[in-house]
Amino acid sequence: MHPPSPASDLPSRLRALREETWPGRVVTQAHLAEAFSRERSASVPLISSWESTTSPRVPPANRLEQYARFFATRRSIEGNGHRLLSLAELTAAERAGYDELLASLTALRPGQRVAHPVAATAEPSRGLWQFPDPYDIVIVCARLPRDLVHSMGSYTDPNDPDYVDLYTYADPDALIELFGHIRAVNSVSHVDFKRADQLDRDDYTKHLVLLGGVDWNGVTRELLSRVDVPVEQITRLRTDEPSGFEVTENGRRMYSPTVHSGRLLEDVAHFYRGQNPFNMARTVTICNGMFGRGTYGAVRALTDVKFRERNDDYARDQLDRHGAYSLLMRVQVVDGEVLTPDWTVAETRLHEWPEATT
Repeated sequence: MHPPSPASDLPSRLRALREETWPGRVVTQAHLAEAFSRERSASVPLISSWESTTSPRVPPANRLEQYARFFATRRSIEGNGHRLLSLAELTAAERAGYDELLASLTALRPGQRVAHPVAATAEPSRGLWQFPDPYDIVIVCARLPRDLVHSMGSYTDPNDPDYVDLYTYADPDALIELFGHIRAVNSVSHVDFKRADQLDRDDYTKHLVLLGGVDWNGVTRELLSRVDVPVEQITRLRTDEPSGFEVTENGRRMYSPTVHSGRLLEDVAHFYRGQNPFNMARTVTICNGMFGRGTYGAVRALTDVKFRERNDDYARDQLDRHGAYSLLMRVQVVDGEVLTPDWTVAETRLHEWPEATT
């Protein structure tokens, strides 16, 4: 294998790998798309965007791993077609080349830190929660129903000295988790949170992050009716039919939580990211579950340090290709504790739109 010319930036390095790794045998973008698509759908425009020196898109970490495997061995281009070998198929020398190449590509990835492992772990993920512009971001929660608010006593009475406004919010665990994370990775943006009943007309044109489902959050209900996604949340407040998320694509299918003897064992949650229909230059993100634990699980998928990078890579891959992405997921609950869903595990993903090829 002939080493490619040095390149100081990732797009140039990826292009050099294609054109210079094997003298006399240029690998085209179509060849890479063919090989990569055997594991996860890829296209020539997508690969071209990773090599662009004018307006590059940063490939997810799992795509750099595919590059490293492909260019670690000439066997990737031998025979008919172009293919990706598994790590188990690589020889010891090829595996050493793979490790070296993956490390060098990862180091060129924008925002990559080379530091002490503890420091790197503590660094907030600059993933989907980092918005690409400095515009305002507002997290929108539901207001708890008044009967629940009143049951809490003086803390929810504005005239009482012990009044706490946050007690009137639904999903406070998801809100606290997400508010701190979004502020950390959007340091130049103004980040605020409000109840749905507190929004003014200017709030609707910001980056909107909606927490909670259609039962209590009217903004979630309104936005889901305006975006083109074949998922409908059936309210828990209607007792004449099962509740859950109904997929209205290729027929109808309902995904409902699992409750046994009054205990929630598994919730169903929804993540959506797309254009804000009130301002196409901004985004709307929805994290909601049939219960509060599902909402919290959808949030934790992209904030939990153990899972956020792989989940972010998975979702960003779909967003890069489609511009919008919807995922219904299982959220496991064990002894009342929410387990962070791993989107790379097929059993976790109940429905995706647009349909993802993995």
